[in-house]
Amino acid sequence: MSRTGSNRPRTPLRRALVTLLGALAPLLATLFLTTPAASAVPSGAPTAPRPAPAAAPAAALTEVTTFGSNPSNLQMYLYVPDTVAARPAVLVAVHYCGGSGPAFHSGTEFASLADRYGFIVVYPSVTRASKCFDVSSPQALRRGGGSDPVGIRSMVDWATRTYGADTGRVYVTGASSGAMMTNVLLGDYPDVFAAGAAFMGVPFGCFATTDGSEWNSACANGTVSRTPAAWGDLVRTAYPGYSGPRPRMQLWHGTEDAILRYPNFGEEIKQWTNVHGLAQTPATTDSPQSGWTRTRYGSSGNQAAVEAISLQGIGHNLPAGGMAARAITFFGLDSGGSGPGPGPEPQPGTCRVAVTTSAWNTGLTASVTVTNTGTTPVDGWKLGFTLPAGQTITSGWGATYAPVTGAVTATNAPYNATINPGTGVAIGYQAGHSGVASAPGAFTLNGTACALA
Repeated sequence: MSRTGSNRPRTPLRRALVTLLGALAPLLATLFLTTPAASAVPSGAPTAPRPAPAAAPAAALTEVTTFGSNPSNLQMYLYVPDTVAARPAVLVAVHYCGGSGPAFHSGTEFASLADRYGFIVVYPSVTRASKCFDVSSPQALRRGGGSDPVGIRSMVDWATRTYGADTGRVYVTGASSGAMMTNVLLGDYPDVFAAGAAFMGVPFGCFATTDGSEWNSACANGTVSRTPAAWGDLVRTAYPGYSGPRPRMQLWHGTEDAILRYPNFGEEIKQWTNVHGLAQTPATTDSPQSGWTRTRYGSSGNQAAVEAISLQGIGHNLPAGGMAARAITFFGLDSGGSGPGPGPEPQPGTCRVAVTTSAWNTGLTASVTVTNTGTTPVDGWKLGFTLPAGQTITSGWGATYAPVTGAVTATNAPYNATINPGTGVAIGYQAGHSGVASAPGAFTLNGTACALA
């Protein structure tokens, strides 16, 4: 006798199950047809846009994939601290040429300052091959014209809407290509941004081209010079008819910048003082740190209409340690939020740092001497500095170094923990680099800014 299931008599229970399954079949088919199947996507492959989350996870860099009009296919990365201020401010932090949003997040101090003061940071990221922002096309140089500025404006709108942010406290900062974009955004969208801080940039419109090129050698080399009024007119024509308040501007530039030459610094000052209707004569001139010359226009306080910091002997490697905090002070973001209120402006302390580097193709050695110029011993020390973009420490001596990129803290070894008055300690490190082999431009000892030897 066959014992296969096909010859078994159907029991009442089995007949009931068959009937039930028959009734459920259309519903099951509908579920499988309307639920997308999982599929493997190669790393880095493009994926279809998906709805953005209502909010990003706290204290983690998160990509937002759908945020609004984005004609040049920028990526948006967002950093939200664990504790966000009521109606938080928004800071847009724009990376350098060849960089990315995540690299600018890890290599600068803006996220740690957001942790302290409760603001939100947006990191735009270029997807075109050059990894440079469009600051030269006719589309980029007019309000709503298209290209990168439109995408960044969409990111700001998404962040302010999603987090109930204060639209009167939106700021932008950037380095190199990001500094040029800072100038562009303040020109295109003066009603969106309250202030900007440009590290190693050029004036709005200086990089303009009409042939599709992303690079303007005359501007980069510092040979483009205009009157203040001519520079100001370029900004005013970006948004014709606008008569509202203009964003404040903080400018930073090193005298030895070989990529975007130092004369651009003076041209930026001409432009933004003219935009604000100010004379070229500064209200105050001082030296907040050795080798720095700071001029303020319109007023003498931390929130002057235009503030310009010239850095003697510094190349194309900004912002260095402690400079981001000064930008935050200029914006006024250290006067509220989840952290403590503003303290006195950082001043050079009782320490001096001398640093030399020796570089080869992809590596360098840095020798650092820290001298106690005060009258009391330093017992236990931490030396803070920011590595130029693209540098990673591979080994070190005289201290422990963490992290190995971005904002680094060197902590004393047991044998050199005390620095007596008038004496110093010698430490150093080896690092790999991707083209920028210069030394850090600023140092702090136990949180206090040091003079540079």
